[in-house]
Amino acid sequence: MKVIVITGSTRGIGRGLADSFLALGCAVTVSGRVPTRVEKTVAELSSRHEEERVLGHAADVTRMDQVQALWDTARARFGKVDIWINNAGISHPQLDFWEHPPERIESVVVTNLIGTMYGSRVALRGMVDQGFGSLYLMEGLGSDGRRVAGLTLYGSTKSAVGYLTESLIWETRAMPIIVGAIRPGMVVTDLLTRQYEAHPEKWESAKRIFNILADHVETVTPWLARKILSNDKHGIHISWLTRRRIMGRFLTLPFRRRELFE
Repeated sequence: MKVIVITGSTRGIGRGLADSFLALGCAVTVSGRVPTRVEKTVAELSSRHEEERVLGHAADVTRMDQVQALWDTARARFGKVDIWINNAGISHPQLDFWEHPPERIESVVVTNLIGTMYGSRVALRGMVDQGFGSLYLMEGLGSDGRRVAGLTLYGSTKSAVGYLTESLIWETRAMPIIVGAIRPGMVVTDLLTRQYEAHPEKWESAKRIFNILADHVETVTPWLARKILSNDKHGIHISWLTRRRIMGRFLTLPFRRRELFE
């Protein structure tokens, strides 16, 4: 039985991954900053899967001591951690960079980048100690160099995560550890829709693109979970929204209408 730890897994892609791994027979530790949300998620997942395979532990990824406690709790309960997924992250309204207040800049950078660094440090040290394990970093807009107006802040953090991923892959190349990246593409979560809070007039235009290229959590995460469990390749980038899939979406557009937001 594989043991999985997922940061930021009380909602969105993280929760979808937790549900998908449990459906595949894994043991999963879910985590988030708010204890009540963690408890609620554990209760919901336990009603769908074997209760003994579900563990919850609240942790703020911007606090090293809490991230370490997350690893220690999962290891104490299940005896090992096979896979650690740095999923926790936040987005922001789509605004010119200079319009963001300082506290938002700090929050996004610390959560998305420092939180990922803390998670990677804790997981890698733990995996070196136990002699095995797989670490996956969640990439996103900016990881591949793409730019979108109004998302400079978020994209900058994901660009840095992309560099971090490649550097960790290189640094661990001779170790019995797998390091890779997850690229989920456009997934319908509040991380995606929150971008338009400041400019609701742009939503209709954006929605047309999302209806072509985006997918629901329950469509993407079972595929990602299977790919992660079957992977034995160091340095892999597990991508859902590939160029081939994008091309297929546009080619079938005249024959297949998708309404993801109804």
